[in-house]
Amino acid sequence: MKLLKILTLAFLTCLLTTNLVAQSDVKSFNFKKGEILDILLLTNKPDIEKDFEKYKKTAFPIAFKRTYQPQPSFRIKETTQGNIQPTTFIFGKWNDLKNREQFISEIGDIVPDFHVQRRNMWSIFNLTYYEMPRDISFKIDKSKYIVATSYWKEDTESFKKFIELWSQKSKAKGGKKILQLTNGKSPIGYYHNPDLLVITQWKNKQEFDTFYEENLKMDHKGVLHVNQFVLN
Repeated sequence: MKLLKILTLAFLTCLLTTNLVAQSDVKSFNFKKGEILDILLLTNKPDIEKDFEKYKKTAFPIAFKRTYQPQPSFRIKETTQGNIQPTTFIFGKWNDLKNREQFISEIGDIVPDFHVQRRNMWSIFNLTYYEMPRDISFKIDKSKYIVATSYWKEDTESFKKFIELWSQKSKAKGGKKILQLTNGKSPIGYYHNPDLLVITQWKNKQEFDTFYEENLKMDHKGVLHVNQFVLN
């Protein structure tokens, strides 16, 4: 009986530990209507630690005052389509569009070397922000194969047909749409404003690769440009 209790306790401990590890892989996001969702694509320059300490002391307090709330970030494991290779995919949150854009308009006056600081630290710094049209909640499971795809349109009607087919093929091959964003904005100097951003979850790389091969063969009429990243 004593041995049984020990084994049971060991099993429960193992189960609990496994669940905690699994839970840590799942990042949850909750946005209310009117809140702002930031997406930043970054690549660090070497040895930015000292500069980043200054940045935290000068820029962060202004951002926090304007309601900025950090969100989970992800490493970009691979660029599968497109002409840039950022290394980090970052989410952010602001209370509303007024605060988000007020930060953009005032930060240069409050911190005169703000943009210089950014250029000193990051070789890539692209920003798109989205005003939520409704309450939105989503989860990203890092134990799965997560792909973020951005498309720019050449022609509205052809692009619409392309995306409809793209979505059908993605779903048929096992892709689960986690998040879809449109109508973003980008500030001057950090411009990266796709017409559509879709984050898709796949069971594994093999499942995605099956879709990816079909995707590349599709008629891309109506598509101006694409960037696609594997997140981890």
